[in-house]
Amino acid sequence: MPPTFSLPASRTEVVLEEIRRGILTRELRPGQPLVEAELAQRLGVSKTPVREALKVLSNSGLVTFSPYKGASVCVVDAELAKSVYDVRMVLEPEAVRRSVERRDPSLFEDAAEALKEASAALADKDHAALSLLNRRFHRALYLGCGNPLLVSILDDLKDRAALITVVGWDASPSWRKEWAEHKAVLAAAKKGDAAGAEDLLRKHIGSFLERVLDAIGEQEA
Repeated sequence: MPPTFSLPASRTEVVLEEIRRGILTRELRPGQPLVEAELAQRLGVSKTPVREALKVLSNSGLVTFSPYKGASVCVVDAELAKSVYDVRMVLEPEAVRRSVERRDPSLFEDAAEALKEASAALADKDHAALSLLNRRFHRALYLGCGNPLLVSILDDLKDRAALITVVGWDASPSWRKEWAEHKAVLAAAKKGDAAGAEDLLRKHIGSFLERVLDAIGEQEA
């Protein structure tokens, strides 16, 4: 199916975003083989940009490579969820606290816009849009922390975190709860309550991890 987003600069980026979207909407299922020739035919490109896109997605944690089976969609297990969320729990609330301490409400304008757009996505039950808006909201909160390396580390987790989020939403569609929590975090940030925003975000991340681990446990039972 053709991409529905604005085309990036290169063909590889177009393919990259389409495969990423397919994985995060579960159109491409966990463990599903990603055959270069099949993806190239579906997307109307040669195998080269597909191969390059799969390498990038492997680095970001959405795709795994096996010496014998080739590329496939990453499967989320309890170990992966715990490791990714452990890093988020340590770094992301701290990054948000630093952003809030800068006392610049303009830093959170994009987070507010993402929250606004999520209302429409919730009404339309557009799960793909919600996944992308969730990523955008979180990044908008920590982007102003003043430490580019910290931002880069958190950015490197965003695909893995999004994949884990999809697992949680598959098991328990808690979008409205998630966005109510987002609203509370944003309100604290805009008020300049750094400690409050940090605490609310840590609880938000932790409670979602608990639901994901419950879902994984039920799948493996």
